[in-house]
Amino acid sequence: MQRPLRYARWDADAVRDDLRAYAAEHLGTDGGVLVADETGFVTKGSASAGVPRQYTGTAGRIENGQVGVLLAHATRRGRALIDRRPYLPEHSWCTDPERRRAAGIPDEVAFPTKPRLAGEMIAAALDGGSTVSWVTGDEAYGQDP
Repeated sequence: MQRPLRYARWDADAVRDDLRAYAAEHLGTDGGVLVADETGFVTKGSASAGVPRQYTGTAGRIENGQVGVLLAHATRRGRALIDRRPYLPEHSWCTDPERRRAAGIPDEVAFPTKPRLAGEMIAAALDGGSTVSWVTGDEAYGQDP
């Protein structure tokens, strides 16, 4: 599945924007919540984008894996994942141009903290028409104003 997703000619950000707009239209209500959280994808190798040994809640321990920061829009009408950003560890990925190129990571992608990724997604959701009363996440997302 990874190969067609990587090489197919489609704009993942445009799909995300359509999904976010759909969720804003169909889930939008006072009392809605944006929920920022992360998930891990355990992997055996070390060549996939963003893979170091790091804690992943999926495994409940330190493993080789990728981490993605996700944003969900939840209301009494339903819920939807509306955005995602890959997390690139600073020391093992952001300072190694050869490794980045081999994994298909553009040179202009810089290191952001997980809370910064969440903040960018929250701003985009609000700019895109999501109406919510609350934004929440676990303690990791409250440590970086």
